[in-house]
Amino acid sequence: QVQLVESGGGVVQAGGSVRLSCVASGRTFSSYRMGWFRQAPGKEREFVAAISWSGGSIYYAVYADSVKGRFTISRDNSKNTVYLQMNSLKPEDTAVYYCAADSSRLTIATMARYQWNYWGQGTQVTVSS
Repeated sequence: QVQLVESGGGVVQAGGSVRLSCVASGRTFSSYRMGWFRQAPGKEREFVAAISWSGGSIYYAVYADSVKGRFTISRDNSKNTVYLQMNSLKPEDTAVYYCAADSSRLTIATMARYQWNYWGQGTQVTVSS
């Protein structure tokens, strides 16, 4: 069992930066792949980024308003924490950001939201124009 607690959200101006943190309970954090998702009002929860247990594999979402190049996912297994550094924020990045964990291997096929077993409660990020 893994419990996840996100923090770091808030209100930021467009062009600004925010770093989200997600602390996981349990002693097996280093064996879990970790991910970040986001959900804007009226929209489905969407994948943002994911990182393997070792940090050796990282994936970012590729869609119309790509986060790659602006967002960076990282983890510190000694602190049971995964981070999402978000730079050059845009109003369309406004959403509730969720941390997720799963014990299966991270591949392109396992990034869909239904393939993550553990979720945090979410943290709101609001980007003002």
